[in-house]
Amino acid sequence: MSHWAILDTNIYIGHWERALYTDELDAIRRGFLVRHSSVVLSELRRGARTPSARKLVAELKRTATAEWEPLPDDWWDAGRIVQKIGDTQTWEIAKRREFQNAALIALTARRHGATVVTANGGDFALLGKELRIDLVIV
Repeated sequence: MSHWAILDTNIYIGHWERALYTDELDAIRRGFLVRHSSVVLSELRRGARTPSARKLVAELKRTATAEWEPLPDDWWDAGRIVQKIGDTQTWEIAKRREFQNAALIALTARRHGATVVTANGGDFALLGKELRIDLVIV
């Protein structure tokens, strides 16, 4: 397992909105250096609908010591992965659009040798097999 980790969007949302994953996040912080995905930060900002949520996301962005972003080749490869897995799973266009961000997060993690921490075991299990990335599913 790597020493870097990227937290998926659903981890932040579950923790902030429902106080989930406290023990898991403590363990992640002890075992990994957490880095932030620009894709995750964008998803969090897009979904922040209240002033307090917007403030929380802005503070996370402000304090992020390292923000990793997809490279042009990651976008190109994400298209291939979404097409391949989407065709195999017979997904409609909406699911493929949603899955693209997960693919971008996974590709960014792979490039840095990072582990993805997620509550979305289904999508990331498919990506883990395809990309051979380390996962922690909570």
